[in-house]
Amino acid sequence: MDLELSLEKSLEENASSYFEKSKLAKKKLAGLREAMAGMQGKIAKSEKAKEHKPAEKSKRHWFQAFHWFRASSGHLVIAGKDSKSNETIVKKHLDEKDIFLHADIQGAASTVIKEEGVPIPQETLEEAAQFAAVWSKAWQQRLASVDVYAVSKEQVSKRAPAGEAIGQGAFMIYGKRQWFRKTPLKFALGLIEGKNGFSAMSGPPSAIKNNCIAFFEIGFGAKKKSDLAKELLERLAKKTGKSQPVSIDEIIATLPGEGLEIA
Repeated sequence: MDLELSLEKSLEENASSYFEKSKLAKKKLAGLREAMAGMQGKIAKSEKAKEHKPAEKSKRHWFQAFHWFRASSGHLVIAGKDSKSNETIVKKHLDEKDIFLHADIQGAASTVIKEEGVPIPQETLEEAAQFAAVWSKAWQQRLASVDVYAVSKEQVSKRAPAGEAIGQGAFMIYGKRQWFRKTPLKFALGLIEGKNGFSAMSGPPSAIKNNCIAFFEIGFGAKKKSDLAKELLERLAKKTGKSQPVSIDEIIATLPGEGLEIA
């Protein structure tokens, strides 16, 4: 290695100058090593985060703005979350040949089976009746069952009798109804797999079992919705091998009321 010496300095001064430069270089090297270690740590954390990254969510569909499930027959069933969405379901999504269902209790969701060119079988009517029963005040009142009726689109109207008014989300039903007496409030939650990942789906146990890769039946209990959602997420993660197959908020949105437990 060649060294450049200053002729204006003595040998001791040149040696001292190189000694100071050497100390400075050592400090820079130590700093560089520290920075490299920090960068390696960040890279390791990034790689670990990738390993535990939740599965990509499935593309959100229009019906996910409501309560929904796929019947065992494959038919889509939707139900309102409040008076506004009840109104929207009937005015925008109740088509010819669709079936409208409603629990026979004050405070219930407008429920619709989408026909979509395929005849609706009796099994689907019964599953939709259970769905309508759960998304009603019957669940909050912890009733074992409730009566539910089904009608065609033409029987659902905003036309009120003379002297009466109909509020948002409420409708008049005209004509003969098909009754599903003492419909049980049975409910389950599971994961349905799409092209890009999983979605939480809840509804009648028979439909959830037929459509989902992992599922649990839900009954009356003492747990808060948020606490049960955490437990469900942990169990679903074990069954799927994914640390977070869906968000906890998505699970919470599919659960009816408070006071729940895994059956």
